[in-house]
Amino acid sequence: METTLFSRRRALTAVTSSVLSAGAITLLGGVRTAHANTAAESDIAILNVAVGLEHEGIGAYAIALKSGLLDEGTAKVAAKFQDDHKRHNDALIAAIRQLGGEPVTARTEAEYADALKVNGLKNQTDVLDLAARLELGATNAYLGVIPSFSDSALSKVAARLAADEAIHFAVLNLSLGRPFLPALAFGA
Repeated sequence: METTLFSRRRALTAVTSSVLSAGAITLLGGVRTAHANTAAESDIAILNVAVGLEHEGIGAYAIALKSGLLDEGTAKVAAKFQDDHKRHNDALIAAIRQLGGEPVTARTEAEYADALKVNGLKNQTDVLDLAARLELGATNAYLGVIPSFSDSALSKVAARLAADEAIHFAVLNLSLGRPFLPALAFGA
């Protein structure tokens, strides 16, 4: 599961790096309109990776809720977190469309189950542990892309989403009996 988190973070970094390189090439060419298009394309690419992360979160919570491994109270929290991810996704998709892009589509629940290796989940603690790691990965991914947006309003959106993800992580982490993280632990 560490591989999944690492690959999510690597995907955001790879998209950001490759698109920014295209932006640098355009700037060197001195074509302002091409730069504007590249900046929007860069923002759309980053937002689409974020949409993919939110799709994964929605899928992970759907799987958790159907697993029968969660007690009633935990299921209510999981449903709330899933709803938050749906709202995040709606905001990201709206931003992509406003920039003239097309959002990526969700994979199937079976594909998420396979990618997240949910067959190994045996109890509520396993489910919460997976959810906590996904939320921490999403927090760090959002924090990592904040400086990459050409539009500062999108940086603010990413910061707000990172805050939501950090809250989800903290709740899950505490429910697992783990201590709070030390100051400046996110985004490291």
